[in-house]
Amino acid sequence: MAQPRRFTDADALARMRVLELHARGTVEGWLSGMHRSPQHGFAVEFAQHREYSPGDDIRHIDWKVFARTERFYLKQYEQETNLVTWLLVDSSESMRYASGAVSKYDYACRIAASLGWLVLSQADTLGMLTWDTRVRSFLKPSSASTQLRDLIAILMDGPGGDKTGLDAVLREAGERLKRKGIVMIFSDLLDEIGGFAEGLRQLVWQGHEVIVFQILDPAELTFPFRDPTLFKGMEEWPEMLTDPLSIRESYLRELNAHLEAVETTCRESRVDFLRLRTDDDAGLKLAEYLNRRMR
Repeated sequence: MAQPRRFTDADALARMRVLELHARGTVEGWLSGMHRSPQHGFAVEFAQHREYSPGDDIRHIDWKVFARTERFYLKQYEQETNLVTWLLVDSSESMRYASGAVSKYDYACRIAASLGWLVLSQADTLGMLTWDTRVRSFLKPSSASTQLRDLIAILMDGPGGDKTGLDAVLREAGERLKRKGIVMIFSDLLDEIGGFAEGLRQLVWQGHEVIVFQILDPAELTFPFRDPTLFKGMEEWPEMLTDPLSIRESYLRELNAHLEAVETTCRESRVDFLRLRTDDDAGLKLAEYLNRRMR
């Protein structure tokens, strides 16, 4: 098994160290004035209970609740209901593709790990799920010091062999992500646009701020193949031997129509959208994006 640092882009972390991930809208929670909150007042008042996670401060355990339920719950106060950020990472078979040194999945994991580090460095709360046709793994949100390590350990499982199922997965995410926050989606988005659009609308309607990172390989965007080529099918598509020059024009026409539909869907849903190529400098692209958000 590769080492976790495989997905930790040191350059990206260095570039983003001075940046802060600010939510543009009102989000649920309060973090020492860092994020705007719908809650008012300065008293540290009890807000809710949440289940204990390894690494949490045991001083906040509610022993009265434990006496009744024999389960550990923490008392949360208004100033401790931090912004929660969810990372949704596509681990379907198409994410394995790589025309160069870095696959789409590896690139997505580098970005997710970098943004996860940034979120946790602000003492905010981070959760994650990975998916193909269904949710494959679910990491409960936490701000514990071990959360990034746990996140990377899940990402190390790599992509599976199933298709992308954005429609069903985004519906399930909408049901699971009860607390409003930031939802970051990392995917090639090579799926039916209708299910993607419906899933985005549900997340936005629930009050989440959604950011979509579409990750594509440069060969998918330019189709540089010239000689007769055997294309290996992914996600249940068969192999196909063909002359690339004969299909290049129609392929690019269909691809560009899909890419335009993705951008239009995000724009109409008022969702931030960033398209990345696996040969892009991840640190530079993320720094540029976060600087735009701060402005």
